[in-house]
Amino acid sequence: MNATALTVHQTARPHGFPTAGHFAFVESTLPEPAAGSALVENLYWSVDPYHREMMDDVPGGFALDAPLEGRTIGRVIASRTPRLAEGEIVFHRQGWRTHAVVTPQEIRRLPRFEGVPLTAYLSTLGGTGLTAYVGLTRIARLQEGEDLFVSAAAGGVGTATGRFARLLGVGRLVGSAGSAAKADHLMREVGYDAVFDYHDGSAADLLGKAAPGGIDVFVDNVGGEQLAAAIGALRTFGRIVRVGTISQYNTPDTPAPRFNHADIVEKSLRMEGFLVSNYRDVQEELYDFAVPHLQSGRLALDETVVDGFGGIVDAFLGMLRGENTGKIIVRDRTQSRP
Repeated sequence: MNATALTVHQTARPHGFPTAGHFAFVESTLPEPAAGSALVENLYWSVDPYHREMMDDVPGGFALDAPLEGRTIGRVIASRTPRLAEGEIVFHRQGWRTHAVVTPQEIRRLPRFEGVPLTAYLSTLGGTGLTAYVGLTRIARLQEGEDLFVSAAAGGVGTATGRFARLLGVGRLVGSAGSAAKADHLMREVGYDAVFDYHDGSAADLLGKAAPGGIDVFVDNVGGEQLAAAIGALRTFGRIVRVGTISQYNTPDTPAPRFNHADIVEKSLRMEGFLVSNYRDVQEELYDFAVPHLQSGRLALDETVVDGFGGIVDAFLGMLRGENTGKIIVRDRTQSRP
């Protein structure tokens, strides 16, 4: 057992894009679990786009000079409660630190499915996959044969949305990404029919070429110009699923997208956002849907894995710059050994 623990603190509020200077690694003695709690050594960490929003001075955001939080998987290494056994693998939300003291109420036990790695519980079977699944089945109510456009299609939610949509019988599957290499990967490996690099021109023109017949559903991870383009491309009774606005997280002064507001009425469009935390009751349904496909190989994991807790800040900043393909996960070095 390590004699010390590391936590990551946010030290200042960013104005625009955050840098490594907004964070600090803080060393402390290994925490001791109190009666009724257990000490967990964290093994896998999730860094997510919503963490950028929490860096700002917003309700529920990160406090300065205090340990940050996020989705994490760890192993119980010392317990003072019969409800948490040493050696048990648990999911909890005290991430951005090497060790955490948790109570039984603060963890979730992970079902173990043959052939499914632990990282899946932070990607396809975790909050990322649940976001994609809820967006398609609860918000959009995607019907077989309908045409779908996904922005930030190479990210964690984007790749999961594309793969789930294929399994649900989507018609034409169109996405946007930040490079030609990502676009090629999405078409070759994930199953997209057409993907455009959003740097190559106006979103409306690029989407028009990728989906000349229009779209029925838009899963929006970006906002901005691509949201405006999708509103123009949606057919009657089209739906917009608002997941995030990553294009504006680091540029808060960017003007809101301009679109023809009459389209909302004349085409009977529906736009709805959601918080995946309000759909935790769908978790078991996600397992039932996705696990058999993972085990058969029909559904693949899209993950970018960074080795070592010391890389967690760089992993987060790289994710904001779009350097990852699929879900980005930080892995303790002990877990990377053959």
